[in-house]
Amino acid sequence: MTPYPQRLLWLAVSASLFLAGCNNSSAEQPWIEYHQQLTSDLSIATIERYSPSNVGEFPERRERLFDIPETREGMLNVYALRECQITSLIAARNNQLGRVAPPSQQWLYERELWQRLSACWNSDVPDSLSDDNKARLAQLTELKTEQLPAVSWNAIFDSEEWEKSFSRASDPLDSASLPNINKHLAAVAYLEQMVVHQFNSNWQQDSATLENHLKTLQERPLTAEVLRTVLLAYQRLTEANEALESTQPKASVCLQDDFPAWLAPVEQISLQWLTAINQLINIHEITPPEAVKNYQNTWLSLRNPQAPWQQLQRVKIEHQALRDQFNRCSDN
Repeated sequence: MTPYPQRLLWLAVSASLFLAGCNNSSAEQPWIEYHQQLTSDLSIATIERYSPSNVGEFPERRERLFDIPETREGMLNVYALRECQITSLIAARNNQLGRVAPPSQQWLYERELWQRLSACWNSDVPDSLSDDNKARLAQLTELKTEQLPAVSWNAIFDSEEWEKSFSRASDPLDSASLPNINKHLAAVAYLEQMVVHQFNSNWQQDSATLENHLKTLQERPLTAEVLRTVLLAYQRLTEANEALESTQPKASVCLQDDFPAWLAPVEQISLQWLTAINQLINIHEITPPEAVKNYQNTWLSLRNPQAPWQQLQRVKIEHQALRDQFNRCSDN
């Protein structure tokens, strides 16, 4: 008597999990309707539907950041370089507020410190310093120059706003009400500008602009949403392809719909965003940590045949080829 109820319980749980993965969400509805149209055209009972894969987990903080040793200089040594105008800057960084500043503000501080050190080293100030202080200025300038690319990387990849963009607790985009991502693209473009111009003393950073762009990125987990959208499209087209492959083309069978027209704008937004994200990662003058390289290649890449974007392109071509084997229904 015991095994039977257990089997019923297992079946009930399995069914609930399947239905939970295939709920009629706004993103699913166009695919449901497209599958229903295909089943009607092909005169088949149903198209088996399964939950698409979730987005891979974003690398842990320690895996995606560079280790940058803290620079320690006594106040007397710093004061000896006062003509470089770094004394108040370092004091502000070392006070209570400076130590708990978010990564974005630490980035601004490190870049401003490099700017002042570089400008000082290329001025007449070193000629007025003692040999020890001149050597200290040269060493500090060289150290901050070497560290700045890693600082720029860490500032982005350690920010809460950037991490949330990859949150797995997200939904696919709704093709019926696609978001306007111009602000998000502008935010990524500004981060890219900051990286590109990090060694350009004439390019002035702006704290308010940076924080506003980061706030925009925090509005929604856009990277994860795009990836889940691509994964959903891949899954539903794969299922449609299996239905088409299992149906023998006959003169009596015709397909009424052309390829889903609503997929093109979804793809456009996905391509725009993935292009921007990859561009920002690749623009850094430093080799990314291994975990980030693997994540980028596995999930974000537009070229890797096994990454979501290329998988979608492949299954879409296959889908069109399978549709072309069938007659198109006449309008009347």
